[in-house]
Amino acid sequence: MVDAFFGAFVSGPGCAERMDLLRGLLLPRAVIVRTCGMEPAVMGVEEFIAPREALLTGGSLTDFREWPAAGRVEVFGDIAHWFGSYAKAGTQEGEPFTGRGMKTIQLVRTADGWRISAAAWDDEREGLTLPTDAG
Repeated sequence: MVDAFFGAFVSGPGCAERMDLLRGLLLPRAVIVRTCGMEPAVMGVEEFIAPREALLTGGSLTDFREWPAAGRVEVFGDIAHWFGSYAKAGTQEGEPFTGRGMKTIQLVRTADGWRISAAAWDDEREGLTLPTDAG
């Protein structure tokens, strides 16, 4: 589930299919929150997916991907939580870049299997770096 979530964020061909897969991973009313040192941006499923799909297919972002670096899963009955570090790399407007951060993903077991009910992330920036044991 975690690998499939991160696997959606790849530029290039097949993006529409990856975004459809991502929609299937998320509960219809899942909540996704970006912090990154700013006022938290709270998004629903389409508010989250639409701008990312546009960015991944628009041509200004190339060779992009995100991947989990290290993390742990805790499960109790029909709820689970993944907390871990991730990395990203790509080229934006011709400039190569990399980044790292932490994500938290909450999951619930439904009749159709595990689904993401919420996710939040924060990225490294000046004054905030990943712990040494975070990958």
